[in-house]
Amino acid sequence: MNEALHIVCPHCHTTNRVRPQHLGNGPDCGQCHRPLFTGQPLALDDAAAFDKHVARSHIPVLVDFWAPWCGPCRMMAPAFEQAAAQLEPHVRVAKVNTEAAQALAARYQIRSIPTLALFMNGREVARQAGAMTHPAHIVQWARAHGGVGLSGQV
Repeated sequence: MNEALHIVCPHCHTTNRVRPQHLGNGPDCGQCHRPLFTGQPLALDDAAAFDKHVARSHIPVLVDFWAPWCGPCRMMAPAFEQAAAQLEPHVRVAKVNTEAAQALAARYQIRSIPTLALFMNGREVARQAGAMTHPAHIVQWARAHGGVGLSGQV
C-alpha cells in the first residue's frame, strides 16, 4: 500500500501525509518540523485537538481517560508510557485528564477511571475500564481490538 496516511502532529496538530513504509523512519511534521512520534502519550485535554487526532488520523488512537487524584490511574501511568513506546508509530497513544476535559469525558460517557478507549477512523471501537499495570497487557489489548499497524505490527 503506497497511499499516504494522514498523521496529526502531536505538537502543532497539523495533518501530515506519510507513506506507510516511512512510518518507522522517524518522520517530522511538515509545518513545525518536530517529530510526529515521540514514544510518549500525548495529552489531549483540548476538545478540538482531541477531535482532530481521532477524526483525521489514519492510524488507531489509544486514549487513557484518567484523573490526577485517581490512585489506579497513577499506578497505570508508567505501564501506559512504556506501552506508548512500543505502540508508536502504528498507534497514536494519548491521555485525557477527565478533570481538565470534563466535556470530553461526558461526551464519551466515561463512568469510571482509568478507562482505555481505542478509536479508529473517528469512531470508538473498543473500551476497557480499570487499570492495566503491565505494558504488555496494554499492547495486547490494543492489538486484539484492531490497533494493528499496516505492516501487521503494533
